[in-house]
Amino acid sequence: MFQKRFILLLKTHKNVFQQRNLSADVGFIGIGNMGVRMANNLVKKGRKLKVYDVSKAAAQSVTGAHVCSTPEEAATDVDLVITMLPEGATVKKVLTADDGILKGINKNSLLIDSSTIDPLDAQELHKITKEAGIKFLDTPVSGGVIGAEAGTLTFMVGGDEGVAKKVEPYLMQMGGRIMHCGGPGAGQIAKLCNNLILGISMIGIAEGMNLGAKMGLDLNTLNNVINTSTGRCWSSDTCNPVPGIMPNVPASNNYDGGFQTKLIAKDLALAQNVAVSCGAPILLGSAAHQIFRTMAAYGYANKDFSAVYKFLQGQN
Repeated sequence: MFQKRFILLLKTHKNVFQQRNLSADVGFIGIGNMGVRMANNLVKKGRKLKVYDVSKAAAQSVTGAHVCSTPEEAATDVDLVITMLPEGATVKKVLTADDGILKGINKNSLLIDSSTIDPLDAQELHKITKEAGIKFLDTPVSGGVIGAEAGTLTFMVGGDEGVAKKVEPYLMQMGGRIMHCGGPGAGQIAKLCNNLILGISMIGIAEGMNLGAKMGLDLNTLNNVINTSTGRCWSSDTCNPVPGIMPNVPASNNYDGGFQTKLIAKDLALAQNVAVSCGAPILLGSAAHQIFRTMAAYGYANKDFSAVYKFLQGQN
């Protein structure tokens, strides 16, 4: 009897050990609106994933992935670790904590951060990982939840070009374009420039559509005019801010499930800091930052940033 129990105990410990050291292709940390779609695309393309998020429910939303209890576990026995987190301080914590990535990642593995963070934070991450002997890239993305869902994201890569070549097979399973932008932090600089333009253009489209509505124009007609004229941009032809103009965009889903207003405000704050550091004037960018900050304070923080259209409708 004792022998049977001993054997059963050994088997139980063996199963727990195997679960905690499960081999996979990718460890994905940060399962938010973008992360869940990126991770699901990797699974659909045949990758075996280990995932971690502070919200277990979020981690469990990645179909077919092994849910981990720590970043260390998610980084153990994988070829590539991807982080997709809200800010630089969080990325650094997940990397260096007692149960963080560096405690689990193999020296032969690759690490990329697809968050949007301060370029100086990205450069610090490059330094930390280099000292630890880990190959690292900053790889922020553009395309929003629509691009993440469709697998058409653009990856802006900062770091060693040789390492970038090694991660291309993974990136192309989540995106449609890879742009190597330069050395450490260059991907983040490109992303902040892009999001500066994005924030301004979304406000511009929202203002134009709101003006047309108040003057009695049919908004579908106005949108067709814009998209065949010089006002055309991503905010008009891919993620229109007016409810009902386009299906499957946040505006037609009560502005839920998209790029949160608090995040575009954060990105514009980062752009403003970078602009101050190098003496570049960003007059419209600064104004856009204040508009999104105000929206966040008035209850729009967790809504998609295209809710600026709804916000403007309430300003008489």
